[in-house]
Amino acid sequence: MATPVVTKTAWKLQEIVAHASNVSSLVLGKASGRLLATGGDDCRVNLWSVNKPNCIMSLTGHTSPVESVRLNTPEELIVAGSQSGSIRVWDLEAAKILRTLMGHKANICSLDFHPYGEFVASGSQDTNIKLWDIRRKGCVFRYRGHSQAVRCLRFSPDGKWLASAADDHTVKLWDLTAGKMMSEFPGHTGPVNVVEFHPNEYLLASGSSDRTIRFWDLEKFQVVSCIEGEPGPVRSVLFNPDGCCLYSGCQDSLRVYGWEPERCFDVVLVNWGKVADLAICNDQLIGVAFSQSNVSSYVVDLTRVTRTGTVAQDPVQDSRPLAQQPPHPSAPLRRIYERPSTACSKPQRVKQNSESERRSPSSEDDRDERESRAEIQNTEDYNEIFQPKNSISRTPPRRSEPFPAPPEDDMATAKEAAKPSPATDVQFPVPNLEVLPGPPTVVTSTPAPKAEPAIIPATRNEPIGLKASDFLPAVKIPQQVELLDEDAMSQIRKGHDTMCVVLTSRHKNLDTVWAAWTTGDIKTSVDSAVAINDLSVVVDLLNIVNQKASLWKLDLCTTILPQIEKLLKSKYESYVQTGCTSLKLILKRFLPLITDMLAAPPSVGVDISREERLHKCRLCYKQLKSISGFVKSKSSLSGRHGSAFRELHLLLFPVCPPAHEPLLGPRCCPAAILEAALAHWPPPQP
Repeated sequence: MATPVVTKTAWKLQEIVAHASNVSSLVLGKASGRLLATGGDDCRVNLWSVNKPNCIMSLTGHTSPVESVRLNTPEELIVAGSQSGSIRVWDLEAAKILRTLMGHKANICSLDFHPYGEFVASGSQDTNIKLWDIRRKGCVFRYRGHSQAVRCLRFSPDGKWLASAADDHTVKLWDLTAGKMMSEFPGHTGPVNVVEFHPNEYLLASGSSDRTIRFWDLEKFQVVSCIEGEPGPVRSVLFNPDGCCLYSGCQDSLRVYGWEPERCFDVVLVNWGKVADLAICNDQLIGVAFSQSNVSSYVVDLTRVTRTGTVAQDPVQDSRPLAQQPPHPSAPLRRIYERPSTACSKPQRVKQNSESERRSPSSEDDRDERESRAEIQNTEDYNEIFQPKNSISRTPPRRSEPFPAPPEDDMATAKEAAKPSPATDVQFPVPNLEVLPGPPTVVTSTPAPKAEPAIIPATRNEPIGLKASDFLPAVKIPQQVELLDEDAMSQIRKGHDTMCVVLTSRHKNLDTVWAAWTTGDIKTSVDSAVAINDLSVVVDLLNIVNQKASLWKLDLCTTILPQIEKLLKSKYESYVQTGCTSLKLILKRFLPLITDMLAAPPSVGVDISREERLHKCRLCYKQLKSISGFVKSKSSLSGRHGSAFRELHLLLFPVCPPAHEPLLGPRCCPAAILEAALAHWPPPQP
């Protein structure tokens, strides 16, 4: 008889590189649990199918990092808010931009779609909440009341209310029909990160950085219960679809809670770090987390998770909390949402338009469509997920299957070791018994030493042409099979003192640069950083200057360009990335000025300021010409750096035009004139 395979309760599904730069936001489609949208510092919104490695679609148009993304319930529309305060809505089926909404003055921190109408709510760092009509491309209403950034917005299941959570430690409930605040829920002692409506009852859950989850009664407008002792700030919560429990995505764990009374049903260890969003599909909970440019997805098998309390034996316990008893429609614990077939009354004043009337033709809309693109990266997955819903299909839609659970790590090896040989009698291993002295006599079983699991070689994981042993430290004692703890610690500590000296020196150097920076003289601080002759200090300073383009002056370029050349030739990836970013800013900001100045005819008379500027332009040009050869040689590389070098090569085209294209920049000045001007510089004085 075959032994049943024990599978994992929670496991990591996949890890992908989602963006060319850091990921700043992500969201899961709640209807399918299979669609993932990510927003990044590269100003793009990318769409993925969970457990598939390739991007389905990449949405462009934002000019600043994407801070918040949200999918509507049918997963046909997506809205993204940027750091600049702009909001863009895309139609995923039509693969085009639908609307651009402007009005916020700061970062967009939260977004949500109305469950029935084509309306979007947005919360910003400017403390305002706005309700937008996508069809009319306008703001329907603005809600004021928070004093700090609005971190989360959620519409109620019936679409009549809007809940908001903010950094001012409060949760507010807004009536969309009346256009005013219904109630404020104080109680949290830290920023409130997330709110979530119960799917059926008038109940609201809120999670805060004060490590508590509070449940609020929306009939009596008072707290029902408070769960304390979370391992860290609460960032994501989700009710079970039937409302029996609440899932909390904690640091490296999933916790299952009830609220009347407050209690923890189960804790599942999941090494997902800081989980950013949760979704449920096929009795599986999907969790996603991001770190830098990577996004990881995890699965928890909910069939093996305790979601309700044990049913009491005492018949008096018939009045036990709702989370412990089956739902009974005739006697609910509190009021149930009445889901209308149409939108809420406030937005109903807007007439429902057809698809062709959704966008009113205007020059601004046309410009948005030109600037914003939906690039389909994977046609097969796109057609499968975003096939038009209004087309008649004679076959039912294919339902997604649950993700298969992998077997437990130790079970497979243990089962193989416990299998008896077919040629011998079946014998059960006798546990090692040990009698402990002293009254009373206690017999305990000491588990046998755990055998080392057999390592099964997998050729697919072996790098071609490389041996892992070449990169491991050589074992000094031939008889020693494995590295002892003492030896491992000594090897770790070997470079510790050197690293401490390096970091101490770097700290002193940064203090020197900081002293010059506080005086307000950027040029002096840059000169001091260069004089220290430590590229790490230059990189730290450039990472600050690159965040504000207005700090760049022509004086800085003459000092920084030689350092940029060193950074581009560095073996450290972060140095190369910083060098590329700085060079790109210089080229976009100063290259037209440099080319125009050098190609202009000599002035009549003496102009000292112009001569100084011309001298700086000449120095910059020579340095750029020196850098352009290296950039051209690296432009054939693949990957992120290759793309950056190719972009720089295009920007450097006016510096080194090809032989058959003797034009210099958009002014069409002959390169020969420019070279002659440089060769005979300075011009003879009359």
